Amino acid sequence: MRIFSNSAELIAATGSEIGASDWHLIDQRRIDMFAETTGDHQWIHIDPDQARQGPYGATIAHGYLTLAMGPVLCGEIYRIDNVSRAVNYGLDRVRFLSPVIVGSELAARVTFDKVESIGPREVAVYSTVSFETKGGDRPACVASTIGRYYFK
Repeated sequence: MRIFSNSAELIAATGSEIGASDWHLIDQRRIDMFAETTGDHQWIHIDPDQARQGPYGATIAHGYLTLAMGPVLCGEIYRIDNVSRAVNYGLDRVRFLSPVIVGSELAARVTFDKVESIGPREVAVYSTVSFETKGGDRPACVASTIGRYYFK
């Protein structure tokens, strides 16, 4: 895990890959809980019998479930200390490039694309988060994220 203590350290990391998370199992229970939470009960996610006959031979995770794994996965990659608050400012671009089939293991890689000083104690961190499945030949999801951090 990389730990950043101030804006200068973040700025120095611009353009570099920060690291990768551990692998996390995406099992049917997690998919079902996400379906229940969001109300998205499409058969490709929650009906293993029907999904066996579908295009992937099994159920797949919701794209937004993959994206929602960002906080836990990124939390294993880096931490920013000495902040009074951190704000998820939003996303510039998200692409779902390949399915996350039930039973897959998911990890993320983070690159800090740009770190911008907003004020004396505030920075905006523009990152690319690439969500990968173990053994996959391309990312499941690539997201351009923006975080704002307010230092004490």
